[in-house]
Formats: sequence, structure tokens, C-alpha cells
Amino acid sequence: MHVSVPPAVQIAVTAALVVWMATGFTRLPGRWLRWKMFCRATFTIVTLTGTKDGRTEPVNVYDHLSPGSFILGPPQLQAIVSHLITSGRYDRIDGHGRVLSERGEQRVEVRDGHVVL
Repeated sequence: MHVSVPPAVQIAVTAALVVWMATGFTRLPGRWLRWKMFCRATFTIVTLTGTKDGRTEPVNVYDHLSPGSFILGPPQLQAIVSHLITSGRYDRIDGHGRVLSERGEQRVEVRDGHVVL
């Protein structure tokens, strides 16, 4: 076996992989998430405040996601907010943030426990 064959194959495979990965960053609709791996994902970045008996405190909804999970869409946000209110932990939850998806960036608000896009 020739010594030059494996390095030539490695170079060809590496070049093909680099080209394939570079085409993954082509322009897709929206300002965010242009890489094909994330183009169908929806991320929510939100700041919430919970009120219980007239006292307010910050609410971290990401503590209520499955371990290792970071994708939080509006339906999942609504489910967590509803759970926190129905469980009696808070009387109401309010806040604001952004939703990043294949459609671009949108504002999101939470008003009295309801997610509004």
C-alpha cells in the first residue's frame, strides 16, 4: 500500500466535510438560526416576575426544563407559566422577551400568566 493514499483520502474527506459545513451557513429566512441544524428550532429569551401575596420575585423558567434542554418555545413557556400559577407558587406572572425562530425575531410578553406574541 502506498503511503500517499491515506493522506490524500483524508484531505479529500476533510475538504468535502468543510464544504458541506460551509453550505450549512447559507442564508435562510430570518435574521437568526441560519444554520440548517437550528433553522426549525424556536428559542425564547424571557425575563419574568412572579407575584405571590403582593410580593414579587424573578422567575427562572429554565429551571423547569428537562436537564440538558435549552429549546423553549411559546407553547412550552405557557405550560410552565400555567403550572407555576395553578400549583399555587405564584398568583400571577408577568414579563417580556424575544422569540427567535426561522421567521426571525419576535417580541413576546407574558401578561397575567398568558403568553402573547
